[in-house]
Amino acid sequence: MADDETFRAETRAWLEANCSPEMRTPMRSEKDACWGGRNFKFASDAQRQWLEAMAGRGWTVPDWPSEYGGGGLSPSETKILKEEMAAIGARVPLTSFGISMLGPALLKYGTEAQKQRFLPEIARGEIRWCQGYSEPGAGSDLAGLQTRAEDKGDHYLVNGQKVWTSYADEADWIFCLVRTSNESKHGGISFLLFDMESPGVSTRPIKLISGYSPFCETFFDNVKVPKDQLVHEENKGWTVAKYLLGHEREMISGMGLGGSAGSSLLSEALDVGDDPLLAADLARFDVDALAFQAMSEHFIDKLKAGEAHPAEPSLMKYAGTELNKRRHELLLRAGGSDALEWESERSREGKTARDWLRTKANSIEGGTSEIQLGIVAKHILQLPGA
Repeated sequence: MADDETFRAETRAWLEANCSPEMRTPMRSEKDACWGGRNFKFASDAQRQWLEAMAGRGWTVPDWPSEYGGGGLSPSETKILKEEMAAIGARVPLTSFGISMLGPALLKYGTEAQKQRFLPEIARGEIRWCQGYSEPGAGSDLAGLQTRAEDKGDHYLVNGQKVWTSYADEADWIFCLVRTSNESKHGGISFLLFDMESPGVSTRPIKLISGYSPFCETFFDNVKVPKDQLVHEENKGWTVAKYLLGHEREMISGMGLGGSAGSSLLSEALDVGDDPLLAADLARFDVDALAFQAMSEHFIDKLKAGEAHPAEPSLMKYAGTELNKRRHELLLRAGGSDALEWESERSREGKTARDWLRTKANSIEGGTSEIQLGIVAKHILQLPGA
C-alpha cells in the first residue's frame, strides 16, 4: 500500500509537469483524438508532445511489458495512473486499435519476432491499424467469411472484400481474417497482418446517417502477404479472432463509462430546469453508471488476471452499449430543440444529434446485441435451448 501511495504521488507530480492545459480540455469530437500512424497530422504541438511524453514512459500501454514498449506497471499502478489522469481531465494520449485489440492478441499468440516488430511501434503511435473481419455475407456469422488466402510458397495471395472496416482509409496496416481451407468452417480461417499500401488493396468510405464516414468497404485483389505475417498457425486463426473479439467488446463496453473521465454524473453536468421527470431519469442513470463503473473495474481486473468467464466480454459489451445509448438519449432530451441543430458553430456541427445517431451502431458493431444476449443466456445463465 505504501508503494502504491508513493507511485500515486510521483505520478501526480509527473502528470502536473507534463500534461499541458490544452491536453486537459475535453475532446470536442473524434477529430481531436490522437490516432498516430505514419500519415497522422497532429492537431497541435501540445498533442504531439503529450504523446511523446507518455510513450517515453511506456504509459500509452502502461500494463504491457517494458520490452515491448509498455510501462511494465502492475494492475494497481495502472489503475492509479488512470485515476490520476481522470482527476485532471487528461486526454488519452493515443487512440489505437493496435492497443485495444491487436496488441493483446499479439502478446498471447504472436511470435517473438512479431512482438518485437509491431508492439513497440504500436506503443509509440508509429503505426495505425484497422480490423478486417466483417464481410458482406459474413457479419453476425463471421465464421462464414470467404476472403481467400492461397498458399504460394513463401507468401499468401489474398482476394476478397471486407466491410465496415473502421478507418481503413486512414490505416497503415490491417489485421485480417482470411480463409485458407474449406475443410472446416471455423478450422479453415487464418489471421494475417499486412500493409494497407500493398499493391491490390483499395478502400471506399461508407457514409453513415450521422454524416460521418469512419467505416469503409475494403477490397483485396491479388495482395501478396509474406508467410511471416501469419499470426499463430495456419487454419487456427479463429482462436486468435475470438480472443481479439473479447478485447474489442471490452473496448466497446467502455463507451458506457462516458470517456476517460469515467462515469461523470449527468445530473450535475446538465441543467434540468423545472423538469422533475428528466431529473429523476438523470439520477437513475447516474446510479446505473456508477454501478457499471464498479462492475467494469472488477471485470478488467479479472480479465487481466486470466480469471474472467469467456462470455463476460459479451455481458459487458451489451451493458455498456445500452448505457451509452441511454446517456446520449438523455443529452438529447436535456438539450431540447437546440440539440437538434445539424450544422452550426453553436452546436459544433450538430454534435449532440450526430453522437446520438452514432450510438445506434453500438448495438451492431463488435457483435450485435442479440448475439451477445444469446452468448450470455447460453454460457453464463445456462438457459435450456439457448
